[in-house]
This record gives sequence, structure tokens and C-alpha cells, in this order.
Amino acid sequence: MFYVYVLKSLKDSKFYVGYTANLQSRIAAHEEGKVLSTRARLPLELVYYEVSRIESDALRREKYLKSTYGKRYIRNRIRDDLLEK
Repeated sequence: MFYVYVLKSLKDSKFYVGYTANLQSRIAAHEEGKVLSTRARLPLELVYYEVSRIESDALRREKYLKSTYGKRYIRNRIRDDLLEK
């Protein structure tokens, strides 16, 4: 299984989109500051993820979620969650 995930920085409220084969260990690496691209934006919160059986599907989805339309999709998908906080 391959996971596409979205993290929200509680420091600057920006999103980070990534993919992995092991979601738990990847999130732990982010939280421990081992990922260079999110180290300065800690703390992070997992706000969304999707599962794919095929790696190429996950990579395609990650690329989409990083696009303008994908960012809009994420904001609409988790709108109520963002409003609660």
C-alpha cells in the first residue's frame, strides 16, 4: 500500500504533501525533525491521507494535490476541520 498524505504546519498554517509506503514511520520522521523540508515548520498535524495499491497511482495523486487544483481540493475536502480550529 502507498499513502499520499497532507500535513498542516501549526506554525505557519501551510500544507505539505508527500507520499510513502509506511505512513506511521514517515509521520514520525516528520515529527522528529528528520525531514529537511518540514523541519523548520514544526509542529505538524496530519489532516488528510489517501491509500493506493499501486505506487504510480500514489505518485500521480501526490503531483495533483501539489497543483493549484489539488490545493483547492484539499481545502474543500477538509473545510469543516479547518473551520473548527
